[in-house]
Amino acid sequence: MFYRILDWLDHLIPFPRAQAHCDIPCGIYDPITAQIAALTVVRMMDLMKDLDGKTELSKLDYHNSMTRYIAIKEEHAEKAKHEIRIIWGDYFKAQHFEKFPQTHELVHKIMELGSKVRQTADRQIGEQFVEAVNEFAQIFWETKGIATKRAKAPYAPALELVYPVL
Repeated sequence: MFYRILDWLDHLIPFPRAQAHCDIPCGIYDPITAQIAALTVVRMMDLMKDLDGKTELSKLDYHNSMTRYIAIKEEHAEKAKHEIRIIWGDYFKAQHFEKFPQTHELVHKIMELGSKVRQTADRQIGEQFVEAVNEFAQIFWETKGIATKRAKAPYAPALELVYPVL
């Protein structure tokens, strides 16, 4: 009912509508969130594998832990995909795509791998997911004219990530 009153008032006395050009109007974009999320996917796969075959756990503890690992893996795979979609859709412009024509194909690959890591516990696919997100991060930083470096993450699973050299 309240919405109807506001809608009626808006038709009677139109108010200017606020619109943002993107999800983050301040222009802050950084692929590190997607990179860490992809890394978390691989970490959960490792924990799932380590848990498998542990006979000292009760059935209940096993299922509780495995369910939690799977849920986190699923959540972070989707989070990585979401972060990449935001940067790809809101930050990248025609001039970026001209300079890096592989970007669309790479984003599609990330979306596919993100879905695949949700469907499986295959670490190799998880590593491919991390690497594809790293490739995207490399391109992102290049569009800003910022050099990058690769370094192993300081935590498990200690895979390489692309970092800006600031």
